[in-house]
Amino acid sequence: MRENDPVTSATRQHGTPAAAVPPRLIATDLDGTLLRDDKSVSPRTVAALAAAEEAGIEVFFVTGRPARWMDVVSDHVHGHGLAICGNGAAVVDLHGGPGAHRFVKVRELARENALNSALLLREAAPGTVFAIEQTYGFHQEPDYPKLHMEIPDNLLPAEELLAPDGPDADQPVLKILAYHATLDPDAFLTLARLAVGDQANVTRSSPSALLELSGPGVSKASTLALCCAERGISHEEVVAFGDMPNDVEMLTWAGRSYAMGNAHPDVIAAASGRTVANNDDGVAVVIEQLLAGRTAS
Repeated sequence: MRENDPVTSATRQHGTPAAAVPPRLIATDLDGTLLRDDKSVSPRTVAALAAAEEAGIEVFFVTGRPARWMDVVSDHVHGHGLAICGNGAAVVDLHGGPGAHRFVKVRELARENALNSALLLREAAPGTVFAIEQTYGFHQEPDYPKLHMEIPDNLLPAEELLAPDGPDADQPVLKILAYHATLDPDAFLTLARLAVGDQANVTRSSPSALLELSGPGVSKASTLALCCAERGISHEEVVAFGDMPNDVEMLTWAGRSYAMGNAHPDVIAAASGRTVANNDDGVAVVIEQLLAGRTAS
């Protein structure tokens, strides 16, 4: 199902203090947040996730990763089996296991917007190179570096990859990736947002100058808001975790949010709380505290 309607609730609405509202859903980023630096899920974190689900709190993985990279947590999706991938571009049912996932919701980046964004960004930052992430395909320009753990389906200029009759033109574009070899990552993000304007939503999750462009209005926060609305869950009942700029909107929207000890300064400023670093099981630490508080009350 393709869906790209605007979501007006993906900003925090102040009201009942979030700490007074029992949590019903935990939304956590993966890389740099739930996962340790070696990409593992620690036994303590596995136990905390299971305990949260046992207590009736849903756990949603909300990541910039594509669905095919979700094998790292596919054993921990529990009952609902859903994850938000591609910075909100897709809601995926992981029950089938690696390679057999099902797209429940797709919020695509229109090819025209994607191409316009690439052209505008290349003009603003000469030397920018691109890769294209689709539901079941990955394509890149010849000069795009080997940043990802896979071989691209096609090596072509962005203009050809994003043409109406380009490769896999029948598949939705989830996001485009823009890399620059020399620019400062935060400076590149600021420049790109000014250059692209309302053609796409621009963010980043990499420590390098690698940007991620999604459909206008598509973010972790807006897709999480949709999923919560479908479940009758308010933002006050959500606890969120993150570490990079692509988490900022989600952390701002959630009733309670935690920046990891290793988080980007913008994330620390956006979150309502802070926990320890990902390598120190920061997500598990907070979940354990939440569950202990429920037991005590």
